[in-house]
Formats: sequence, structure tokens, C-alpha cells
Amino acid sequence: MKRCLLLLVLISTKLVAQPAERLVKLVVTPDHTDWLYKTGEPVRFTITAYRENEPLKGTKMRYEVGPEKMPPTQTETITLTDKPVVVTGGTMKTAGFLRCVATVEIDGKEYRGMATAGFEPLTIKPTVANPADFQAFWEKAKADLARIPVDARMTLLPERCTERTNVYHLSLQNINNSRFYGILCVPKKEGKYPAILRVPGAGVRPYGGMIAEAEKGFITLEVGIHGVPVTMDPAVYDNLSRGALNGYQAANLDDPDRYYYKRVYLGCVRAVDFLAAMPQYDGQNLGITGGSQGGALSIITAGLDSRVRWLAAYYPALCDVTGYLNGRAGGWPHLFAGDNLAFNNKPDRIKTTGYYDVVNFARLVKVPGYYSWGYNDETCPPTSMYAAYNVIPGAKQLELYRDTGHWTYPEQTEKATTWLLTQLTTGR
Repeated sequence: MKRCLLLLVLISTKLVAQPAERLVKLVVTPDHTDWLYKTGEPVRFTITAYRENEPLKGTKMRYEVGPEKMPPTQTETITLTDKPVVVTGGTMKTAGFLRCVATVEIDGKEYRGMATAGFEPLTIKPTVANPADFQAFWEKAKADLARIPVDARMTLLPERCTERTNVYHLSLQNINNSRFYGILCVPKKEGKYPAILRVPGAGVRPYGGMIAEAEKGFITLEVGIHGVPVTMDPAVYDNLSRGALNGYQAANLDDPDRYYYKRVYLGCVRAVDFLAAMPQYDGQNLGITGGSQGGALSIITAGLDSRVRWLAAYYPALCDVTGYLNGRAGGWPHLFAGDNLAFNNKPDRIKTTGYYDVVNFARLVKVPGYYSWGYNDETCPPTSMYAAYNVIPGAKQLELYRDTGHWTYPEQTEKATTWLLTQLTTGR
């Protein structure tokens, strides 16, 4: 059963990494090859539609143009011919992103394509408030955590161990009498090793551990964030996601001391506590990585804890979530958009976001970081991600894969992983 569980984790990880091929493809392309424009500069989008690589003709297509995640400023429905459709998309007067989305329906199935033009994204500024006591709030929180024993409990998972690596289910003591769980992988050969902490994307699931990286000579720890073991039957996580943990992203948002993510952020610091104290750790080379919610947690942990020396973050969530209150896209979990707006648009809830938004942790990140995302991300809008990226004072490298949404190309992840492992092994 445990082997089946591990296989399911590995398969599901690969399945969400890249979208599947579709019978009908809608390709939308801006008229600048870098997808970048000056504010006030017009953009034209070219739309081509294919079925089995042949032009799609005689089908009605609808397109919409407007700032990302905002109501469209223009819409039209046309009948496709064998020639591309050219759309005059207009421009933006302020820094941000303008998106063209094309849609067709064939045999009851909807097919979409999009492109997103960036207007001076490196000048995007945050909207989220930076509380005057932000650092004091988190220094106190870390001090409270430090008074709690780590109380590490390691359970060997023989079925996951390899000839060179021991694999453990790890449990650490966290705040509020909670535990923080993960999969720890440690090289068997005696020696000192760099360490990698991988933090998770949103959701509730089991984890398989970073065994492949451990095989290369790294201590690795892949954590869950929900205070439950990460080796249970998948049905348990399905039930939790539909029940007790449904909507966890907004739980107790009205109180900074009780908001769901306080335990999560401190749990990541607790994971660093454990790694830094391991006798096999080399004492100086510790990196963190993750995507989406994990991208956010990578930046947050690097901002909170100076023991993190490098980070690699994909399309970070929780960035500039108040964007919607200022007429533009905000970050996941879209606390102030759609049905969430009426419930969360209250002074106490808005205030809490300032203590938890990635933007305010990004201001504290002084270590080198590798960042990667695409312009077509509808889950973590690029406007929100740039709002955080632009305030990072440390050395930073942004690798853009503009046509990607909330997913990565294999080449993209390989490049980021190579960068992180190189930093950890060379100490540069």
C-alpha cells in the first residue's frame, strides 16, 4: 500500500507540471517578440486556431481584451477563416499586463488560448500596506517559537530508502501545540552535506520526498503545512480538503495572531531549525524552493530566517493580495475578488494581509534568488508577482517563460534546479 501511495504522489506531481495536449489549439501572439511594451504604446494580438495542425475554419470564436483578472474592455465574436485574426488591443497608461483571451466551442468542449502583454512590469509598485510593526510582529513570533523545543521525531520508511539514502517521516513541534510534518532524506555515507527545504504548493496531499536530490549528496526535507502526517492514504487528504481544511487560506483572517498562515510560516522556520541542527549538515549551505504557495513560502522563509542562503521560487502566490482593492489583479488566493470580496473587504481582514503578504517579506530578502514564471498565469497574476519581485533588495535572477500559465516546462524546472544545486555545492 505504501509503495502504491508513493507512486501516486510521483505520478500526480508530474501530471500537474505541464498541461496536456489538446485537439484544438488557439495560439495568441503579441506583436512584440518579448511581449513587452512601453506604457501608452499600442499592442496588436494575432490569433490563429488549429485542429490537427490545420487552420480551423467556419467556427465562431470569441475574444476578449483587458487588464488581467479585470473585466474586459473589448469583446467580439467572429467566424474563423483560414487567415489569422489580428486584434488591436489598445494600450495601458500605467504599468501592468493586458491580456487577450480567445475561446471556441467544438462538440460541447471549450478551448482557450491567450497572450498577455507586459507594460513596464519592472516599475510595478505594491498596493499592500507595510505595517509599522511588521518586523517586530515576526521577531516576537520567532522568539515565541524558539522557546518551544523542536522535539524531532523521525520514523524510518524502509520501503522508500535506497542503497545511498535513508528516508524518514519527520515530525517537529510547532506553535499552538501543533506538529509540522515532512519527508526527510539523508545520505547514508558519513560526511557533511548542504541542505534543501522544499515547501509545498496549495492543497492537501501526501508527499514523496526529494530522494533524487538526496542521491546527489544533499540533505532534503519536503514538508506539508497542515499539521497532519504526510504519509497517509490519499482518501484522508481528499476528505480534509473537502472538510476541515476547505478554504484554509482565509481561516481567521480577521486576527493577525490567529490567521492560518502564522503557524505555517513559523513551521517553515522550525524546519530550518531542524536542518541547521543536524550533525550531517555542513553548517552553511541551505537553500529553499517551491512553486505557487511554495514560491511564496520560499520568499517568506528567506525573509524571516538568515540561515537560508539561496532560494528558487516559481510563480509565487500570496503576493500583493490587495491589488483588487486598487483596481488591478491581486495574488492568489484572491481574497478580495469575486465572491470573496464582500466577506473579506473589512478593515481587520485587510490589516491582517499586511502581516502575511509576500511583498513585505520580499523587502527583507537579501540572499541570492532565482525566480521564474510566465505572463499567462491566471492563478498567480504577473502583476502581483512583479509587485513582490521589484522590492527584493538581494541579488535576483528572473527567468521568464512568457507563454506559461500556472505550470512549468521541464526545461524550466531543470534550469532552476541546476542553479540551486550549483549554489549549494559551490557556496557562491
